[in-house]
Parts: sequence; structure tokens; C-alpha cells
Amino acid sequence: MLFPTLEFGLFFLLVYAASWALRDRLLPRKLLLLAASYFFYGYWDWRFLGLLALSSALNYLAGAALGRTADKRRAKLIVTGAVSANLIILGFFKYYGFFLDSLTDLLLLLGIQRDLPLLEIILPIGISFFTFQGISYVVDLYRGQIKPVASPLDLFLYISFFPQLVAGPIVRASHFLPQLNKTPTLGAASFSYGLILILSGLFKKTILAHYLAVDLVDPVFFSPSDYSTLDLIGAHYAYAIQVYLDFSGYSDIAIGVAALLGFRFRKNFDRPFSAISLAQLWQRWHISLSTWLRDYLYRALRGEKKESSVLLTYRNMFLTMLLGGLWHGAAWTFIIWGGIHGLALVAERHIKRHVHWPAAAWQRHLSPVIGWFVTFHVFSLAAIFFRSPDMHIATSYFSSMLAFSPGIDRFTPLMLVLVSGVVAVQFLPANALERLAARGQSLPAVLMGLIFGSAIMFMEAIGPEGVAPFIYFQF
Repeated sequence: MLFPTLEFGLFFLLVYAASWALRDRLLPRKLLLLAASYFFYGYWDWRFLGLLALSSALNYLAGAALGRTADKRRAKLIVTGAVSANLIILGFFKYYGFFLDSLTDLLLLLGIQRDLPLLEIILPIGISFFTFQGISYVVDLYRGQIKPVASPLDLFLYISFFPQLVAGPIVRASHFLPQLNKTPTLGAASFSYGLILILSGLFKKTILAHYLAVDLVDPVFFSPSDYSTLDLIGAHYAYAIQVYLDFSGYSDIAIGVAALLGFRFRKNFDRPFSAISLAQLWQRWHISLSTWLRDYLYRALRGEKKESSVLLTYRNMFLTMLLGGLWHGAAWTFIIWGGIHGLALVAERHIKRHVHWPAAAWQRHLSPVIGWFVTFHVFSLAAIFFRSPDMHIATSYFSSMLAFSPGIDRFTPLMLVLVSGVVAVQFLPANALERLAARGQSLPAVLMGLIFGSAIMFMEAIGPEGVAPFIYFQF
């Protein structure tokens, strides 16, 4: 059930009406939202409902055990066991085939032939996201940042809540759980904000990202050697923009849907292509994942105390991004993508520590421009590995782009306008949508509904046929 479909629209209207009818009855409302979330997930493939329930039960039991013990050593064993169990489940479904293939290639390289056990593993949609939410709940309990849930219902709903279940954002228990036990309110501001976010997300996904993908990115990445240098240059820019539009569009819709149900999620993208450094870009891109990696992976690598040397800091930065790349997918292309960003972040940190630029006025003005240019191009060039289905396509893309070939076919003026327009919009004020929502809240609800419906019909009229799955569903 994709967000931009009639099926989801009907599903959400029913859930919306029923949840607000039960606004003063917290327990029935939680049960309704839990049932709706499991129906939403089961609509993809009912066979994985048991896995979702198992993940929730595992983390609930671990949390309950942590709540009953005051012994630090025992608590550490519990959290280690829970995190390990979560990662084993994730690793089996997501990485079994990758590691088996890699082991087979290594044995063949060593002249050893072995028949290794082959299993056809279907990747459950959203497993990375709900696994990370479960881990964050257990670790936050261990760190004393939250208390165990009083009812398993709360944790089951936290992990399965349908707006963010299959592709994030990764919501923290400390932010979500307190909202479950308060009577929800939906004022004009929240209503307007939710509608505008949904429209923003739909426009990004069904119009902008779809045209970039169908008319430029997909054909060029399918066979890079068939296209000119300018087409290849344009397509790699377009893919960086497409993946932003696709995933920030999903995040907008998820946050907007949650807002209409009375829940407030934090922003997941904040104009990342206006960043003037890679560190700043990763503070603005997929914020829920970036902060998760910082708080639960980088901090774990660092240990209880801060690093005693700069080299350890660099090592941990690199490993965090490398493992972040592996989280995105079981392929060498994702590992290389993560490694590029890890090395670039280390280089950027090192330069800032040891290189002191002159303070002339023209250099102070030029420095952000150079920082933006380098940041955007590191991101877009690394995205070639992120998009390529295998290393053969990735190497073919780079070699074809470097071997100058004249002509232009796919990178049309419309594609140029879309790419440059999205980048330009990144430099609008950070709270542009919030200010637009504030203006909309003064309108009557009926008029807002008419505007929303008209916008949906307009997008349906100008958009391409069909709805492609969101890119981040594969993670």
C-alpha cells in the first residue's frame, strides 16, 4: 500500500475518522492504531507480521528485564543480548545472500570450491527501520534516558506505527511514547501543517522525482556506455536530486499523516543541498538516521569516555559511515559509498583542524561557495555507487563519463530546470513550510479541504502514470 494511491487514501480516511472518534478513550484508540498498523504492514506481505511482532516482543521483554534489575553487570548483559538478537535477525534477512556470495567468491579466488547452503531470502520491507527503533528503545533504557513502558501495547504500537513503519523517519521512544498517553489535539495549525506536508511530499515524489527517474536517471544508469558525457553528468546530478525528492517526499507525507492523527514527528530533512560542508549536510540529510548513527553507533565505538587521540576520532568517523553504507544495502556499491563519505568527512575534519585560511573579506565570502561546491559534488559523485546495481555499472558509468563523448539526448532543458530549481529552493528560509502552514490555518476547514483536493487532482492530471515504490523501501 503506497502513500500516493487510492487504497491508502481510503485506508487513512477510515483510520482518521475512527481515531478521532476515540480521542478521549486512550486504550481503544491505541488498539485501533495498532490494528491499523498491522493491517498496513500485512497489506505488503502478511507472512512478515510474525516477524514484526517478534521484534516488538523481544524488545519489550528486554526492556521489562532492564526495568527489574539494578545490577549494572546484569543490565549490560541484557542490553548486549537484546541488541545482538536484533542485529542477528536483521543480518539474516538483509545480509545472508551478500555474505554467502562474497564467501563463495573468496573461496574460488583461493582455488577452493564448496557447495554452500543457498536460501532464497525475501527482505521484509522496513526491517531496518523497525529494528533500529527497537535497539534505540533498549539502549535508551540502559542509559537511563527513559523508563520501561507500562504496557506492551505501547511498545508494539511504537515499533509498528504505520506512517513511519516501512521507511522512517526513525522515531525515538522518548519522543513518541509520551504522546501515546495524552489526549490528542488537532488545532488549525497542526491540521494545516499536516496537509501542506502531505502535498509537499506528493509533489516531490509523484511529479518531480518521477520525471527525473523515468526521463533521465533510469535509462542512463541502465546502460551508461550508450550515453554521452553530458547525459552522464546530468544524470548523476539528477539522481542526487531524485533520491532527495523521493525520500524527503516520503518523510513529508509520513510526518504529515502523523500530524493529522495528533502526533508530532521531528523534521527529517532540512535543506541538505544548501550545506557548505559534508558535516553540515549529514546534519540535515535523513536526520533521524544520522543522529541514530551518532548516538548508538559512533558513541558505542567511542566507548564510555571520549577518544584519547585524533586518530581514534577519525577511525570512528570512518567506521560509522562505512557501516552506515552497509546498512543501506548488502552490496559492495553501498560499502564504497559509505567509505567515500567516511574518508571525505575525515579529510574535512583534518583540514579544518590544520589549515587556517587568510581572513580577507573576499576570501570569507568565497569560502562558503567553495564549501558548497565541493560538498555537493562529493555527494553527487558518490551517489553513482549508491544508484548502481553492481560494480560493473558503477565502473562503466565513471569510465564512460571520463571518456568524452559528444552530443546530448536525455539531459533536456526540462531536466536542467528541475535539477537547478530543486537546488535553488534549498536556499529558502528553514521555516518556509511552517510559515505557509501558519497562513493556511486562518482558512476555514472546508476551504482548506477544497484546496487540498484541487491540488491532488492537479498533480494527478500532470503527473506520469503509475507510482514507483519509494527508493528507501529497499532498506
